[in-house]
Amino acid sequence: MAIRYALPNGLTVVFEEQHAAKVAAFQVWVKAGSADERPDQAGLAHLHEHMLFKGTERRGPGEIARDIEAHGGEINAWTSFDQTVYHIVIASQFARTGLDILGDAVRRSAFEKEELAREIEVVCEEIKRSSDSPSRRASRALFSTAFQTHPYRLPVIGTEESVRSFTREKVLEFYHRHYTPQNLVLSVAGDLREPELRQWVDEIFGGDWGRPYAGPVPRPRDPAPTGRRIVVQAEDVKEAYVHLAFAIPQLEHPDVPALDVLAMIAGQGDSSWLVREVKRRQHLVNDVHASAYTPKDPGIFSVSLTLPPAQALKALTQTARVLEAMRATAVTEEELRTVKAVVEAEAIFRKETVQGTARNQGSYQTSPGGLESEARYMEDIRNLKPEDLRRVAHQYLRLEHAVVTALVPASVEITEAQVHAALDEAAKGPVLMPPERTARQAPPEAPARPARSTVGAARSEVFQEKLPSGATLVVRVEPHVPLFAMRAAFTGGVRYETPADNGISTLLSRTLTRGTTTLSADDVSQLGDLYAGSLSAQGGRNSVSLRAEFLSRYFEPGFRLFADCLLNPAFREEEVARERALLLQDILTREDKPSGVAFELFSKTLFREHPYRLSLAGEQASVEQLGPDHLRAYHRAHMDPSQMTLSVVGDVRVEEVLALAREYFGTSRGGAVPPKQVVPEAPPESPRVEKKVLSRAQTHLVMGFQAARLTDPWRIPLDVLSTVLSGQGGRLFVELRDKRSMAYSVSSFAMDGLDPGYFAVYMGTSPEKVEAALAGMRAELERVRDEPIPEAELERAKQHIIGSYEIDLQRNSSRAMLLALDTCYGVGLDNFLHYSEHVAKVTAADVQAVARRVIDFNRMAMAVVGP
Repeated sequence: MAIRYALPNGLTVVFEEQHAAKVAAFQVWVKAGSADERPDQAGLAHLHEHMLFKGTERRGPGEIARDIEAHGGEINAWTSFDQTVYHIVIASQFARTGLDILGDAVRRSAFEKEELAREIEVVCEEIKRSSDSPSRRASRALFSTAFQTHPYRLPVIGTEESVRSFTREKVLEFYHRHYTPQNLVLSVAGDLREPELRQWVDEIFGGDWGRPYAGPVPRPRDPAPTGRRIVVQAEDVKEAYVHLAFAIPQLEHPDVPALDVLAMIAGQGDSSWLVREVKRRQHLVNDVHASAYTPKDPGIFSVSLTLPPAQALKALTQTARVLEAMRATAVTEEELRTVKAVVEAEAIFRKETVQGTARNQGSYQTSPGGLESEARYMEDIRNLKPEDLRRVAHQYLRLEHAVVTALVPASVEITEAQVHAALDEAAKGPVLMPPERTARQAPPEAPARPARSTVGAARSEVFQEKLPSGATLVVRVEPHVPLFAMRAAFTGGVRYETPADNGISTLLSRTLTRGTTTLSADDVSQLGDLYAGSLSAQGGRNSVSLRAEFLSRYFEPGFRLFADCLLNPAFREEEVARERALLLQDILTREDKPSGVAFELFSKTLFREHPYRLSLAGEQASVEQLGPDHLRAYHRAHMDPSQMTLSVVGDVRVEEVLALAREYFGTSRGGAVPPKQVVPEAPPESPRVEKKVLSRAQTHLVMGFQAARLTDPWRIPLDVLSTVLSGQGGRLFVELRDKRSMAYSVSSFAMDGLDPGYFAVYMGTSPEKVEAALAGMRAELERVRDEPIPEAELERAKQHIIGSYEIDLQRNSSRAMLLALDTCYGVGLDNFLHYSEHVAKVTAADVQAVARRVIDFNRMAMAVVGP
C-alpha cells in the first residue's frame, strides 16, 4: 500500500515497499512538459531531459551515468506534453547513492555552456532520426491538425531551428521556473524501509531550494469542434498512415473510464471490433489501433491505420462505419465483462516491477485527482454498463466533427473531397452490425483459483523434470504477484531455413495462435482476453517459441488454451493467407525503418552461406510460396513435445504444473526429425562493405565481426566488452555522442547463436558526419582491443550487467524466457542461477583477450544505409 507525504518545502513523496527483488526505483516527476513552453521555448522541456544528467555542481559531465552504471543501475528520462520524468532503477543496497544522484541532478544541474552546445547537436540528430520515421511524421500531422491553438499541436521535441536558438540563459529561466519542490513528485518503490527513506529524502531534497513556485502556466484552449478537419500529405513512404480522430475531454472528466473501455473494445487486441472487421474480415489494413488519449487538458480519441495505399479510402469508410455501429449498438455484457478483466489484469501487470509501480504512482499523483484517483478510476470501470459506452460513443464519435490525417505515397492521389465523401458514405449507413461472436467466444467465467500470493513470500528453487515424451519441464515459483508466465521453446527459426522457405518461422509464429482444430482465431483471442492475459508466438534466429501470461486464478484454463494452440494449430487457409499478406506488406515497407535495413544488410554482408544471413521476415519470393501444408510439415517435424522445453514461472503450484504438463505434453506425437545440422561459416577473409542508398535525413552504420556461440564460455567476457562500449556511461556514448555530438543513437550489440553470431557497433548520424563517425567507431574498437580496460571502468561495466540482469528478471515473462531458451539451447540452468557470479569473475585480461579474438578489421563486415 502506497504512502504519501510532503516535505515542508512542498515536495510530494509517494512510496510503496516491495521486497520481491533486491531492487529500488526512484522517479522525479516534474509537472511541466512541452505544453508549458512559450512559443520561443519549443523543445526546451525535452532539452532539460538531456541536460540534467550532463553534470551538476558536484559531478562532472558523464559522471552521473557512470556512477549509476557502476552501482548496477539504469538511468533515463522522458518528456511528454504535461510532464518530464527522470528515473533510476538500482540494486537496493546502493539505493542511497541512486537517490542522491537523482536529487543532485534535479536540484543542482550545472547546464555548462559547452555541454549545452554539444547536447543541442545531439537533439538535432534525434530530430532528424524522428523525421525519418513515417509513423512519427503521421502522428505529428494528427496532433497539429487536431489541436488548433493548444500547445499539444506542437512536437514535444521541438524543431531544429528552435533548439539551435537556445542559450544557457533560456535554459536556466525554464529550469528555475519549473524545477521547484512544489512542482515535483518523488515516486519510490522497492526494497526499502520507510524510516530510512524519509531520512534520505529529507537530506537530499529538503530545505529551501531558493526557487519559489510561480504557479501553473496558463494554456490556451481549443474551441469546440464545428466541422471536419482533413489534411492529406504525399511523401516518400511505402504504405499509407491514416488517423481518424475526435475531440474528447481531459483526464479527470467522468466520461474518461467509459472512453478508455470504448477504445479497448473498438481497436485494442485481436478480439476488438475494428481488428475483426476491418483487418481480419475485410483485409483492408495491415494494422489498426484505437486509443483514448486523455492528458491534463482535453485530448483525442483516435484510430490509427497502416495499410496498402490503394485501400485507404475504403478502409476509412469501413472504420467509420464500425464507429457508427458503436454509437448505435450497445456492446454485450460478456464483452464488457471481459474488458473489465483485462483492465484489472493490466493494473496488476504494471506493478510486477518496481519501476512499473513507481511509474503508476507518479502518473496518478501528478494528475489533478492525485493518488486516490486510481481507486476511483478502477471503481468507475467496475461500475460501467453497456449503455455508458454507447452514450459516450454517441456523444463524442461524431463524423461531422472528425479529424482525418493521411500520409500517403506521392504516387497515390487522395483529395480532401474524397475523404469527405468516404465519411459521408459511412454516416448515411446502413449501420454496420457488430462483428458476430460465437457462443464459445464468451464462455462463462473460469472458476477462480484460490489466491495464495503474499507480499514478500519466498520464491522456490528451479524445479526441472524430463517428461516421458522427452520434453523438459522447468518451473520456478514466484508468488509475489498473482501472475504466471509460460514459454515453450523449440530449436529452429531462421537457422533451419533456406532461401526457398525463408520466412516460414515468422509466418508460423503469426498463425500458431490463429485457431486450433476446435477453436477459431476469434475464439482464441476471446479466451485470452477472458483469462486476462496474452498469448503469442515468436520466430527467432535459433528457435520458435510460444509464450503466455495470465492471472494466476486462470492457471488451469490458461494452460489448456496454451497447450491447445501449441499441439493442435489448424493453419486454416484463410488465416494463413491473411497473415501471409500482412507479412508481405511488412517486407514491402522495410525501407520505412532504415536502421532495420542496415542490420539486415550487415547480416547479409557478414554471412554469405549461413542461414543467419537470411531475414527474419523472409523475402517476397519465398513467403509467397508458403502455405498451410508447409506450416503443418514444419510443425510436425520441429515442434513435437519430444523436442520441447517448457518453462512456467510465477504464482503457481509445482504439482499442478506437473500434472497438466504430463497430461498434454507427456507423449510424443510422432513425426519429429533429428536436430538439423548446420555447418558454421568461416569469417570473411577480407573486409566486406555494402551500401544501400535511401533518401533519408540520417545515415545508419553497422560495423562488426563474427563472434561467440551461446555455449562458448567466452561469450560472458564479450558481454562485458559490449557493455564497456555501450550504455550511457560507455565509451561509444561518451566519446561519440557526449563529446563529439555525432549521434543520438550509438551502441554495441552481441548476437549469440547456436553457431557463431556477431559483435557489432551501430550509429545513426547525419550524412556529413559519416566519415568522422566511422573513424570514431573504429578508433574505439581499436582502443578496447589494444589497451587493457582500467579497473574502475571494468567494474562499472560488470556492475551494470549484474544490476541490469536483476532489474530485467523482475518480470515472470523474462524469467520464463531465459529458463526456456537456455535449457533449449543447451546452456543449462547455470546461466540463470549463476550468470552474475560469472560476470563478477571476468578480468581485464579476459576482456582484452576476447577483444583481440573478435575485433579483426581484416575480417570485418560493414553496412551503410542512407542518402
